Order: sequence, then structure tokens, then C-alpha cells
Amino acid sequence: MDKRKVIAAYRRGFISSHECAQILGLDNVDLLGFVRDTASDSKPALSKQSVRS
Repeated sequence: MDKRKVIAAYRRGFISSHECAQILGLDNVDLLGFVRDTASDSKPALSKQSVRS
């Protein structure tokens, strides 16, 4: 299963933190750090570009 989908399900409240950690093979403590790390990676910054090239 894709890790991003598991974390998204956890953030939406579909699964508990314990279930999420079990699926990912992490401890609950490690899970919190992992989720924090992916939160910053999942929202890439969009740069403004001119319509004209």
C-alpha cells in the first residue's frame, strides 16, 4: 500500500495512529515524526510564471 495514502487516511480520521503505525511498520513515536516530515514535502510551492514566454 502507498505510504501517502495511509498517511492521508490517518489525517482524515479514517484510521487511528496505532493502525497507521502498524501499516507503515513504525512505532507510534516514529509515526509522528514521519507524518510531520511528509507534511512539509506534500505541499510543493507553486511559482508564479508569466503567460508570455
